[in-house]
Amino acid sequence: MAERVIEAYGIELCTESFGDPLDPPILLIMGTGASMLWWEEAFCRMLAEGGRFVIRYDHRDTGRSVTYEPGRPGYTGADLVGDAARVLDAYEIPAAHVVGVSAGGALAQLLALDHAGCVLSLVLISTSSAVPGDRELPPPTEEFTRFVAAGHVDWSDADSVIDYQVAYARVLAGGRRPFDETAARRLVRRDVERAHDFTAARNHDSLPDGGRSQAPLSSIAVPTLVIHGTADPMFPLRHGEALVEQISEGRLLALEDAGHGVGRADWATIVPAILEHTAPDNAG
Repeated sequence: MAERVIEAYGIELCTESFGDPLDPPILLIMGTGASMLWWEEAFCRMLAEGGRFVIRYDHRDTGRSVTYEPGRPGYTGADLVGDAARVLDAYEIPAAHVVGVSAGGALAQLLALDHAGCVLSLVLISTSSAVPGDRELPPPTEEFTRFVAAGHVDWSDADSVIDYQVAYARVLAGGRRPFDETAARRLVRRDVERAHDFTAARNHDSLPDGGRSQAPLSSIAVPTLVIHGTADPMFPLRHGEALVEQISEGRLLALEDAGHGVGRADWATIVPAILEHTAPDNAG
């Protein structure tokens, strides 16, 4: 494990790698508003022990990457897509297997569309199409919508932010499995304390719309594994099914009763699936 701050085009991004650089590379892209800590260290080590060189990184305005004034992000969604390519460039990796969760899955799709040479394969977890279409997809659950509408948080108070983020993590878990509040609180607190400015992550909610590709998802030509929980409250399962229908080389792994994200209870399923998907004989 080696943490490293890279600089590309004047932008500092904090990254961390696991495993042997000679092994097949996997780039992990977390959802917007979340630092690389949400790709938990033990999860990254499991992938590395399976013979992969794993890289995770902090998005702008999260963790130890470049931070902008809250309410004034100096970048667009397209820049977040470009950052993934910049991380690979800094590690002198011409192309990698790309794993994205939630909005990170959308960024991974856009990377495959607009920087196709960088992507060997895709794993899309708990996400939806990054390209607007005419498909009617189900909205978030009522519980999720109520929480987002009514959630109270004082962004100037770290403890208030931690309480809010833990409550949000509980909603995202989907409600069909026991929720480990102690583990969630520990992770959230570490995330808040580690950040240059934990309030800056809210900038991701107001980014100029510059990240969407004009190409259809059907033009993605790399093997794609879609992993989706059947209890995902943000993107119900139909979102994952629709992705598989749109991507010619897509296949679906449904996680029974799993919510939104990469829950520890599913690592024993997700890690072997990623290792199989990124094996040299399977990747395009």
